[in-house]
Amino acid sequence: MRIGIDARFLGPKGKGLGRYTQKLIENLEKIDEQNEYVIFLRRENWDEYEPKSPKFQKALADWRWYSLAEQIKMPANIFRQKIDLMHFPHFNVPILYFRPFVVTIHDLILRHFPTRRASTLGPLKYWAKNLAYKIVIWLAIKRAKMIIVPSHYVESDILKNFKISEEKIIVTYEGAPPVVRPAILKAGNILHKYGIKKPYLIYVGNAYPHKNLERLIEAFEILGKKSKRDLQLVLVGEEDYFYRRLKQSVKSEKIIFTGFVQDNELDLLYRDAELYIFPSLCEGFGLPPLEAMVHGVPVVSSDATCLPEILGKAVIYFDAARSQNMADKINRVLIDKDLAARLILAGYLQIKKYSWQKMAEETREIYGKLF
Repeated sequence: MRIGIDARFLGPKGKGLGRYTQKLIENLEKIDEQNEYVIFLRRENWDEYEPKSPKFQKALADWRWYSLAEQIKMPANIFRQKIDLMHFPHFNVPILYFRPFVVTIHDLILRHFPTRRASTLGPLKYWAKNLAYKIVIWLAIKRAKMIIVPSHYVESDILKNFKISEEKIIVTYEGAPPVVRPAILKAGNILHKYGIKKPYLIYVGNAYPHKNLERLIEAFEILGKKSKRDLQLVLVGEEDYFYRRLKQSVKSEKIIFTGFVQDNELDLLYRDAELYIFPSLCEGFGLPPLEAMVHGVPVVSSDATCLPEILGKAVIYFDAARSQNMADKINRVLIDKDLAARLILAGYLQIKKYSWQKMAEETREIYGKLF
């Protein structure tokens, strides 16, 4: 069988979706010696991936995601590669693609948070884009041979919102990050580079509205009034429209915006943090808290959507809609060192439940069922 994977998101700029696509391909290379694969990439991430197996090859598909060109030109490109089964790791399946495909739906966040505040577009363009999203995801879900989701929460969410058979959806959990890389940089130099002083709390991720960073900042301000420690809050994420907007509203020098941080530097920022905070209002899987657990950082998290399913008993939960509750739970872990130590140990156990190789094996089984 000749399988195509749309990997235009692959790489760090693709964020969580880029990580998922990268790990899927890397692990399929390790386990699948039978099928042939064509990996579709853009020019900007062409060098991010080099096949390590003769069964894998690259193909150029240099069209921006969510674009009209993607919808019109991508199907012909796939057809030229003689693909038997296409895997789209995101909902943006071209509506003119009629051959067999599998789609991964990571979440329905755009359906639950369709606010202008989450967009840089004007009212008319935003309305048109939101309508296009509804059409594209509806067609992707209806026409897919199988739908892969990263949690039972997303499975139930799709079944609530779309009239499809439950048998069409397969849950394949994502993987935890690898064991921490050995530190080759000096922590003091990295902290100085970003203007960070211990002790500090850390959040790693984007600043989309559903990530709820405004309430995190409110909780940090509440915490500052009750804590005897001189804390900083470090927000790690590539500077984009949403981070710039958030940054403009922050006056405190105790809140640090690092911008994009390379993995080897991020290891050190995680390692020296007091705890990791995940205030999100909606997630499909929740990879960042697992990354914190790998680095031996206690985690305090929202109890929204899939997070209790994925994080289990390895974190302290708070109500993401209540800044005071968030501050109280953060403070509880900060002052109770025994609790923090138990969370670190529980985190190490929790991450053992997740494996990128297992995810790839389950995905390959799905391919096999269809041909």
